[in-house]
Amino acid sequence: MSRAAGRAAALQKPRVILALLLLLALTSVMLLDGYLRAEVGGDQRVRTGASADKVPEKILDGGPILTFQGGRATTVSVPDKTIALTFDDGPNPTWTPQVLEILRKYDVPGTFFLVGSMVSRYPGIVRDMVEEGNEVGIHTFTHVDLSYQSDARVDREMEQTQLALAGAAGITTTLFRAPYSSEADAIDNYSWPVYEKLGEDGYTSVFVDTDSDDWKKPGVSKIIKWATPEDGKGASVLFHDAGGERSQTIKALPAYIKKMKAAGYTFTTISGVMQEQNAAARQASGTAGQQAAGTAGTAAGTATAGAQGTAGEQPGSVPGGESGIGDGGNGGTGGTADRLQAAHREATGVTLYEGKALIAAVTLAEWTVPALSVGLMIVGVAVMGRFGMMLILARRHYRKRNKRRFSWGPTVTRPVSVIVPAYNEKECIANTLESLAKSTHPIEIIVVDDGSDDNTSEISREAARALGMTNVRVIRQENAGKPAALNNGVRSASYDIVVMMDGDTVFEPDAVHQLVQPFADPDVGAVAGNAKVGNRDTIIGAWQHIEYVMGFNLDRRMYDLLRCMPTIPGAIGAFRRDAVLEVGGMSEDTLAEDTDITIAMHRAGWQVVYQEHAKAWTEAPGSLKQLWSQRYRWSYGTMQALWKHRKSLTDKGPSGRFGRVGMPLVVLFQIVTPVFAPLIDVFTVYSMIFVDFQAALLAWLAVLGVQLGCAAYAFRLDREKYRYLLMMPLQQLAYRQMMYLVLIHSCITALTGGRLRWQKLKRTGEVGTPAGVSR
Repeated sequence: MSRAAGRAAALQKPRVILALLLLLALTSVMLLDGYLRAEVGGDQRVRTGASADKVPEKILDGGPILTFQGGRATTVSVPDKTIALTFDDGPNPTWTPQVLEILRKYDVPGTFFLVGSMVSRYPGIVRDMVEEGNEVGIHTFTHVDLSYQSDARVDREMEQTQLALAGAAGITTTLFRAPYSSEADAIDNYSWPVYEKLGEDGYTSVFVDTDSDDWKKPGVSKIIKWATPEDGKGASVLFHDAGGERSQTIKALPAYIKKMKAAGYTFTTISGVMQEQNAAARQASGTAGQQAAGTAGTAAGTATAGAQGTAGEQPGSVPGGESGIGDGGNGGTGGTADRLQAAHREATGVTLYEGKALIAAVTLAEWTVPALSVGLMIVGVAVMGRFGMMLILARRHYRKRNKRRFSWGPTVTRPVSVIVPAYNEKECIANTLESLAKSTHPIEIIVVDDGSDDNTSEISREAARALGMTNVRVIRQENAGKPAALNNGVRSASYDIVVMMDGDTVFEPDAVHQLVQPFADPDVGAVAGNAKVGNRDTIIGAWQHIEYVMGFNLDRRMYDLLRCMPTIPGAIGAFRRDAVLEVGGMSEDTLAEDTDITIAMHRAGWQVVYQEHAKAWTEAPGSLKQLWSQRYRWSYGTMQALWKHRKSLTDKGPSGRFGRVGMPLVVLFQIVTPVFAPLIDVFTVYSMIFVDFQAALLAWLAVLGVQLGCAAYAFRLDREKYRYLLMMPLQQLAYRQMMYLVLIHSCITALTGGRLRWQKLKRTGEVGTPAGVSR
């Protein structure tokens, strides 16, 4: 490898890595968003009829607050005439602020058991909740039934929610309520080990005495009735501030608070209940009780002190800093320690920074995914619109060009020059010349050897002698690139029409004759032929065959009718020699010299058309690496050409027409939509995992069906065999993703100001003469 090539390769590697990192970042953001919005698998199982013989009777018959002080399971009941108002499943941006407003209005504290994924999505609500003196607990991160989960999953659910709380409000908590739980007597042999484990980690588990069942939406009066304790008893009362439509809850809550206050009830938090219990125990036990309380501490604020010391000292302990003891009421709004409830701990150190990082990542996902969704809708409409426009215009083009009365004008019979630029084409050049030897149109052949080191020149001469071809000239030049070789050929051409082809391409016998017929129209300056993939019997070849027939040729029919053809394919194209010289020849300014010269022809006022009957067979890249190199050059070169000719947007006449019609179509259909089209697949996977598998699959199959329909019609127009379409689903899954990465790579190169050299692909020579190739 030369030093220049080595430097070029070294420069490309960071761009490839950056393209892959962008894809990884997008995937990560979408996975995070999906994880936040819906648990994988959708766990909504409720176990019934399970045995509870391993659960202590005193727990089943005890109060709604379960602690493990000193390693012993203990329950705490709510005192008479006391309500611990609790809310599950929040925060919700619609309902939680309304609940907080009601609590603020009636000077009532609440204990909110929050879902970690919702906390990370709506951190501001949680911050307001805590600053107003309310208490928060953990309701898992994804609202999953922990009794079905492994210890690792349980730890992850708790730790992620603690991080979310740390990032949102600067706190962690010792309170926990399990999803799908109810009263303490519902604990069974499956859920009990979970509560024991969490108790060892310093958590206080909270159940309910009275359930409003507001999630059933039974009506305001029933919600109030079901939430009211019997006979003046105290209760841990359950409402919901999220998880569905909660308008009945919002209406019932003020009436419920007024009713209970009128009945002599007071409202407190879970920590407030435990503080009252501890105070009563101290008063009853005297000094001994005070010593016991000093050992056990408050159950919520220092739940882990006796068992594990301060948080963070042992794996699995509740994260955070020192505990702050509140009064169970509304708290203050001063410093962090002043506003902490007894169950809250100030988050510090790594926990705080990791929590803030989580919130930042979620915020990014919250903005990115909806934006991508909107973009996907736009792209989807554009793609479907493109398919519709291609089908309509392709049908019109086919009917117009295949009418019996259609004619370009008088038949063109004069000789033309065929230019074959060649660089190390020893495997293919003989087949190329053999196909030209069978041409039904009079031609001269100019092989321009661009500094080959594999005897391409000698092979060309020998092949011409063997075939008895006296119309072949071989010109050898120092290696200067394909544009220079083509320009050399144009200058050396004897005739006013020049046909350009690649050194790995073979022509149908009548290809040249068909290709030059449009020049009967004096306004036509260039003609695009119909390039086909010759090595189509491999998977990669079949994918490219579909792309050539469906994408390139349907596109060319559309662009032809719109009079804004963007590219004459390098494999088969024809030009008026004077027109090429008029625009300055093949430019070396871009890597897509074919696109560059085509746009230049438009800007010079020449008409560029598509001749579907002029067919050539080309050898497509045979490996993913070669395909990447080719498409990278094409994509980047197209971007260069569009930028070079950007002034056509404001030009008048044919140049302005291309600038305002052709250029937007090329940008939209060849850059923007191909970059974002794979989002269809990405969002399909996203929806299958996190939303609705069946609906997402059906939607993807519907899009695939539309594409198959378009492809089938394109194959019909080109009289191709439909069996290759069996490869199309796999093409959509794999090939399109690769093209996406190629375009991203090209965009990065363009934005970073990188430059590429014209690249030579490795050829095998497996595409023989048309007559020898099975179609």
